Amino acid sequence: MPRDSNEPIDVLVAELALARRRSDSIFEQVPQALFFDRPIPERHRVAFYLGHLEAFDLNLLLRPTHDSPAPHFDRLFAFGIDPVGGALPTDSADEWPKLDEIKAYARATRTRVDRWLSESPALLVDGVPLVTLLDAAIEHRLMHVETLAYMLNHLPTGKPLRAIASSFRDLDDDMVSIPSGTATLGMRTEATAFGWDNECPSHSVEVSAFDIDRYTVTNGQFARFIGADGYSDARWWKAADWEWVSEKRIRHPASWRRARDAWQLLSFADVIPFQGDWPAQVSHAEASAYAKWVGKELPAEAQWHRAAYGTLSGVERRYPWGESAPAKHLGNFNFDQWDPMAVDAHPAGASAFGVVGLLGNSWEWTKTPFAPFAGFKPFAFYRGYSADFFDGRHFVLKGGSAHTAARLLRRSFRNWFQPHYPYPFAGFRCVRNR
Repeated sequence: MPRDSNEPIDVLVAELALARRRSDSIFEQVPQALFFDRPIPERHRVAFYLGHLEAFDLNLLLRPTHDSPAPHFDRLFAFGIDPVGGALPTDSADEWPKLDEIKAYARATRTRVDRWLSESPALLVDGVPLVTLLDAAIEHRLMHVETLAYMLNHLPTGKPLRAIASSFRDLDDDMVSIPSGTATLGMRTEATAFGWDNECPSHSVEVSAFDIDRYTVTNGQFARFIGADGYSDARWWKAADWEWVSEKRIRHPASWRRARDAWQLLSFADVIPFQGDWPAQVSHAEASAYAKWVGKELPAEAQWHRAAYGTLSGVERRYPWGESAPAKHLGNFNFDQWDPMAVDAHPAGASAFGVVGLLGNSWEWTKTPFAPFAGFKPFAFYRGYSADFFDGRHFVLKGGSAHTAARLLRRSFRNWFQPHYPYPFAGFRCVRNR
């Protein structure tokens, strides 16, 4: 929730500048000819996000006083699309402004925001602390950097197979016993650190003893499900999920490709050899089906918290490994590299119970529908950020991926997607209840 409104803004302005460099860097990797591609059918064309990130900051920070020279663009780039939120977009590339026009709008809008920030703006904007709005702008941009990253994974590719070795190393089906105890979800409403509205308020949940996979499910393990005709057997799928895989003729994860007798993986408009020890990145529907196939299920949000942050003493940790800030030796996050890594690559990041890889490498699906905590209050300045998705059709993810910024690795952060959206960097681990 809101920080102390008396906090100097210079630190946050510097963070915003860093976040801009992150987004600028990813746009620089897009070939000019592909900006109006739509690599994911449920998303806008890539060019939209060039304008959207700047329009969001403008509308958030300068409202309601700004007199825009480009109100049409402000509206055009104001809102994205909820994946699988209805009919697919049907616009054509020639309906959009020219790329040079979008880039000019983005530059001019960023300049306007910077000028406003340099003129010692009021610490309250329409009754909201400026630091809160800056936090929201920073995190919104960083979340979109991750969205852009998984979009770019699905850009058309004419490249040859990248020259890296395949890995067929497999891991044992190793589970960790988690004793009963308390899981604290959310953050205190009066906390001085920023959190989105769905993260509040803090509350405790009693969790019964259960077993959880030590590692996230790997590509190698998931390949066995495919080899057992898991996509052709309705027994493993919920009714709506079975209808989805049947209608769409889905037979493997969206980022997998079959070449002769071998699987390959998509990675940044590229194709790479199969990596059996990387996390299997799949939709919620696919994760649920695999879990049922192995006689387990996805964890509830509270179970995931208990395994990640709980201890035998009952004291909960800030991060799975303890109180120290995220660092490279603890996990694969904060844009340190593009691809995932082996699920057991960061034993130093294990939780108190020995569960490995809970932050970074891939988000982790839970079986918990995305819903408000008791006492939820929407942000006055962004009322639809969470509330528009409290519809029973989205599920909570926890953890983070290689493309998740360090500031989003806080314990209370919640991600969410619909169950038939297969593109994010989202994996899973399974639990067995006692």
